[in-house]
Amino acid sequence: MLSLVSTSESRFPVGTPVCVKQTIEHRDKPVQIEVVGIVQGWEDMPTGSWFAHGKDDRLWLRRLRLRKHDGEETLLIIDDSTVIARIEAGTGG
Repeated sequence: MLSLVSTSESRFPVGTPVCVKQTIEHRDKPVQIEVVGIVQGWEDMPTGSWFAHGKDDRLWLRRLRLRKHDGEETLLIIDDSTVIARIEAGTGG
């Protein structure tokens, strides 16, 4: 498993089957999500938030585009607490 954002793109190139686990802090308790799919691409995209020292004065976040087994595409924001694991052939997903 890997949780380093800086090396994610090289470790999980397009076409790699992965399981992504994230914890979302909620008011009452943390909510854990798990998404399984095939890496379709990595993108750095700006948010609507202003950030003085960011590119174009915006806050930019790393995003991972996945295609799930049912064909749905999803875009996940990847941060330092995100855990990405490669799914080996034959393990399902």
